[in-house]
Amino acid sequence: MVEHAGLGWIARCGWKGLCPRCGKGHLFAGWLRLAPCCDVCGLDFRFARADDGPAFFALCLTAFPLTFVAVGVEVAYSPAWWVHLLTSVPILAIGCLGSLRPFKGWLVASQYVNGAHQAGTEGPDDPAP
Repeated sequence: MVEHAGLGWIARCGWKGLCPRCGKGHLFAGWLRLAPCCDVCGLDFRFARADDGPAFFALCLTAFPLTFVAVGVEVAYSPAWWVHLLTSVPILAIGCLGSLRPFKGWLVASQYVNGAHQAGTEGPDDPAP
């Protein structure tokens, strides 16, 4: 599989947007668009199917806690609605959008290290899992 298999390797490559095979090439060609292949080792990234995973983790691990912060501010200080518009909305938007790329990189690196593939993509000669 990969000589660097482990949670530390997955986290390093995924969060930094590096190739999960060599750890040097770029994983992304845009903000969320994967590169066709690694520019260093040539690993083809067509195996990667993060789908809705990054959005799920951004909502659960970023938006949910930040919503509690916004509700805490409301309960403690009861500010006007425009204060939330100027503070809570940008914090939630930046937090969620900013965490999508690291979460996607983490999921792609996890798929590579663990040899995962999307259900139903096995060839006719591949054994069933």
